[in-house]
Amino acid sequence: MFLRANRRLKDGKEHRYWSIVENRRTQDGRVVQRQVLYLGEVNDSQRAAWCRTIKVFEEGQEQPTQMAIFPADRQAPALDCDVVQIRLNELQLHHPRQWGACWLACHLWEQLSLDEYWSNRLRPSRQGTRWLNVFKTLVCYRLIDPGSEWRLHRHWYEQSAMADLLGEDFGLVQSDKLYRCLDKLLAHKRGLFSYLRQRWQSLFDVHFDVLLYDLTSTYFECEPPPSGKREFGYSRDKRPDCVQVVIALIVTPQGFPLAYEVMPGNTSDKTTLGDFLKRIEEQYGRVQRTWVMDRGIPTEAVLEEMREAEQPIHYLVGTPKGRLSKLEKAFVERPWETVHDAVQVKLLEKDGEVYVLAKSAGRVDKERSMRRRRLKRLWKRLQELQQQKLSRDALLIKLGAAKKEAGRAYYLVDIQLPEKDQDVTPQTFTFSLRKNKLRIARRREGRYLLRSNLTAEDPALLWQHYIQLTEIEQAFKELKSDLAIRPIYHQKDSRIEAHIFVAFVAYCLQVTLKQRLRSLAPGLTPRAVLEKFSAMQMVDVHLPTTDGRHLVLPRYTHPNKEQQILLSQLKLDLPEQPPPRIYSEAVSA
Repeated sequence: MFLRANRRLKDGKEHRYWSIVENRRTQDGRVVQRQVLYLGEVNDSQRAAWCRTIKVFEEGQEQPTQMAIFPADRQAPALDCDVVQIRLNELQLHHPRQWGACWLACHLWEQLSLDEYWSNRLRPSRQGTRWLNVFKTLVCYRLIDPGSEWRLHRHWYEQSAMADLLGEDFGLVQSDKLYRCLDKLLAHKRGLFSYLRQRWQSLFDVHFDVLLYDLTSTYFECEPPPSGKREFGYSRDKRPDCVQVVIALIVTPQGFPLAYEVMPGNTSDKTTLGDFLKRIEEQYGRVQRTWVMDRGIPTEAVLEEMREAEQPIHYLVGTPKGRLSKLEKAFVERPWETVHDAVQVKLLEKDGEVYVLAKSAGRVDKERSMRRRRLKRLWKRLQELQQQKLSRDALLIKLGAAKKEAGRAYYLVDIQLPEKDQDVTPQTFTFSLRKNKLRIARRREGRYLLRSNLTAEDPALLWQHYIQLTEIEQAFKELKSDLAIRPIYHQKDSRIEAHIFVAFVAYCLQVTLKQRLRSLAPGLTPRAVLEKFSAMQMVDVHLPTTDGRHLVLPRYTHPNKEQQILLSQLKLDLPEQPPPRIYSEAVSA
């Protein structure tokens, strides 16, 4: 990289605009120059009326003063303000740090007006700690480059421009402050739910008449505790060896979260719905809502309560395929109705409910190919085991591994094992295809049974509501991958919940960005946009002066062509460059 001056004649004066550029070699061998930093104009020694001044913060002063900057090779005229001459040939760059993604995260925070909600709830301490900025840093860190609080304290904060954006120093992220901030958050959780609901309704005209409800789990890599919410249970993360907590989440079909709750790790899915229904009614009142859930969440008793409530609560629930066996004869006489290009449904009204049998051609192809692939792999593995010289116990261990890999395809094969005292041979260990079960599996592939008390609703709309459950699955995926909510290392239940709360707020920023991308830049994901903006760095440009002082200009790098397109597409304007500072001696990098 090197310093370059662009000269321009204007009103009889020669202006010099300085930039830091770098050479890059293209694929065809040409060398092109790319502007990295724009430093602006530095005065030349001409008429005093033409001289430009800037605001500079002097060391130890809180208010800026006006200064005129001249290069050391030019004679400065007499001016009414301070004059500083700089040695451009001794320019140095210090402390590169990630700026673009931090700025975008703070912009999303401002778009949701979260300062308005938190300013009176996270007030500065008497020692001067601004807890709101601590919380904002935790959320932006979780959104951009998630990790532990210790990593935030030791590494990430110094490598980011959060201090520049918030006007803070390194003391903001002392480890004890990060943990103490977590202890202040949970009391305001339910209030934030209501506030975010209003903001999304105002910003994006979001409706909350259809709610998606599901549960997931997140695990801990630690010894089982004697008490608390960390318990062993059914693990969605395939980590049954770890204790966990269960997270229940409610989102809209667009992915906007309405509420969540953290429960013990051994909580059964079907015991959670009743409490959530009451909690949502208490917070948002009784209105016409449709609850969309997967099978296994509601019990028959809860569904009956929803039907027989004074103001019936509407629901749409996935139903186990075992119930299809009981209703199969009744469905045979019903005609198929086309509700989508590749989706057909059959309707059956029974006992105040409507059952919807949906058949998707795309789903048939997908499930059939999955079943064939697993069955083929299982059959090949059984043939290999048949030829190996194994003891019966070793065979059982290898069959257990094959069963886990094959999934439901394992039950399509009838396996005959040798007796306890028999050797494992091709005669004592045999297997065959269960053709009757295969016929049933083929007949049910690509079909799913829905159940609802919306008997007058259009079946196409019911199907459309149900497939929107993929949105809550995507929310869980983003919480676990993009925002790295797992594993959790905290020990206290309150801080465990606070950790999840910070991830929830970070997800709120992410889903806000996702909604903007849907209308302004479809095809891009929030994670891709954050990664593109992460390439924008901030550096400190150090310029020694002729009187022994040092002028420091914090500057974010010039956006490249791709970033400029993104800024234009998302209708974002970059802020002004931070004001320079002048120090009496060199500042360490």
